Amino acid sequence: MIPILFGITILSFGVMHMAPGGPAEAQMEFSSKASSEARERLRILYGADQPIHKQYATWITKFVTLDFGVAFADGRKVKDKILQSLPITLTINLLSLGLVLMIAIPIGIMSATRQYSLLDRFTTIFVFVGFSTPSFWLALLLIYLLGVQWGVLPISGIQSLGIDGIEKWSWRWLLDVGAHLVLPVFVSAFTGLAGLSRYMRNNMLEVLRQDYIRTARAKGLPEREVIYKHALRNALMPVITILGLAIPGIIGGSVIMETVFSIPGMGQLLYQAVFSRDYNLAMGILVPAAFLTMLGNFLADIAYAFTDPRIRLR
Repeated sequence: MIPILFGITILSFGVMHMAPGGPAEAQMEFSSKASSEARERLRILYGADQPIHKQYATWITKFVTLDFGVAFADGRKVKDKILQSLPITLTINLLSLGLVLMIAIPIGIMSATRQYSLLDRFTTIFVFVGFSTPSFWLALLLIYLLGVQWGVLPISGIQSLGIDGIEKWSWRWLLDVGAHLVLPVFVSAFTGLAGLSRYMRNNMLEVLRQDYIRTARAKGLPEREVIYKHALRNALMPVITILGLAIPGIIGGSVIMETVFSIPGMGQLLYQAVFSRDYNLAMGILVPAAFLTMLGNFLADIAYAFTDPRIRLR
């Protein structure tokens, strides 16, 4: 994992610096009166006047000590900005993932055990609709219908203006924040719900055709025990892999969804960092996300052993 992470830092740092312009140019883009001397002073201040290998050496030296540097835009520590945005992204994505798991797994099981039934055909149509619906289009459509046209739900931010004066965790505060979370959580869960339910259905169908399931039924075991005790655990193996790969998304957030709904989470923070050429802030989000991808694979391997006893025996 360490050599892979090291290679990812080199690749990410190089791609960020290949983009045209830099932090000095991005900050002075709207200032036509900015002199070349002022731009050069900013380049020196940000260290952009040094060769790229020296910039990388300076950054990686700080990064190994968990010093992500300061953001170019406002001079705040990158770590502080990330810690401020992280709880919002975690809340939205954990709620979305929980909703997906609660709905997708039962739908997948019912579709597999009732193959070609009316329910199975309906979920198949639902999956194709879910896969083919762009998340940004769905978000804009719901904003127009539920927010602008009917006015039943808030359409931006994480809380209403003036809510700061209300005591945190009070009923009024919870209702306001909950109303703001409805649309982002639903949009985040919609596409994931379609894909995961289909994975669950296909895995369950494959497991139900195995010899040991036929043997369990021949022994006279109740169908419920055959499905939920013998088949389900093996059918969950590929789903565990998908959940392991979903960990970076839980932390990193969704750039499109958070930008559309103006949510100050990790996705919007990365979006702003890329367009302002804020190398420290962008790298402070990208590299931990890459590490979480590897950590997700590692945790998925451990979860395999808990799910399948045969792996533990090996």
